[in-house]
Amino acid sequence: MEKILKLLEDDATLTAEQIAIMLSKEVGEIKDAIKKYEKDGVILGYKTLIDWDKTDREYVSAIIEVKVLPQRDRGFDKIAEKIYNYPEVQSLYLMSSGGFDLALIIEGKTMREVAYFVAQKLAPIESVTATATHFVLRKYKDKGVIYGSCEVDERGNLLI
Repeated sequence: MEKILKLLEDDATLTAEQIAIMLSKEVGEIKDAIKKYEKDGVILGYKTLIDWDKTDREYVSAIIEVKVLPQRDRGFDKIAEKIYNYPEVQSLYLMSSGGFDLALIIEGKTMREVAYFVAQKLAPIESVTATATHFVLRKYKDKGVIYGSCEVDERGNLLI
């Protein structure tokens, strides 16, 4: 039934009836599978992707790499929990290689707000030894969805 998950991942608006038709299954079977996936925590939620650049909402996104000292008997979990509980943090990942251990994506109203988060909330965490902040200038693709077409000027240069 992995096909159900892939279909919902691609389009969370699909109904059980539509999925049943697509997979040649009974509607009840699809509904039961979805309920079980939700109960077991396989399906964690349903989200809508929005191109905020096409709205009046002002915000900035940043990808922040974090180097930490893992804690005895807890590894990175306790530090990660402290970081992901901040409302600014949209995503947090443990990395397997490179100079940093964690990567997080945050959103703020301004670059100053993001800088404040790093300086006043993230950097002071005892186990954090270094950070590197990268501001997102434009999203081209997110979660498999392409955000609009790229614009070019008369010389063929990409416009941001």
